[in-house]
Amino acid sequence: MPAETEIAAEEVPVQDGTAGATRLEEEGDIAADYLEELLDIADIDGDIDIEVRNGRTYISIISDEESDALNSLVGRDGEVLDALQELTRLSVLSATDSRSRLILDIAGYREQRNAELLDIAKDAAEKIKDGSPSVALAPMGAYERKIVHDAVAGLGLESESEGEGADRHIVVTAAQ
Repeated sequence: MPAETEIAAEEVPVQDGTAGATRLEEEGDIAADYLEELLDIADIDGDIDIEVRNGRTYISIISDEESDALNSLVGRDGEVLDALQELTRLSVLSATDSRSRLILDIAGYREQRNAELLDIAKDAAEKIKDGSPSVALAPMGAYERKIVHDAVAGLGLESESEGEGADRHIVVTAAQ
């Protein structure tokens, strides 16, 4: 029998309840329905939380206890999670004819990875302060690069993305 999935929505208005907030809430509902069906088919227990903040919909699938099944939906280095996020975005596109920038997190992976990315940015900043002219970071996806670019700027340094496709990476330099 399929697992029951609980959906909880935390409504945070974007621009005082404008059409943008309504669109993002609809996006969250469509995504949650899609993911709930996926969890039911896979017989995986998980709660789905929807949050709208900073002009984006954030969907989290969590469980009260450690779940190997949820972790399998993250995959190695978040590869399965990224694929599920894209499939969820396609589901929203199919239902609304509008591209979605929703972010999917499973079992707290993205939150943990964001902390790692901040540490990577701080390590690069230390190398620059220790005299290195530039620091090239490992390749990462667009979303992760955005987090690092923001962190590097917050540390008073500059960064630029270089390379193509799977080799796209950030190079950090001192501010000019």
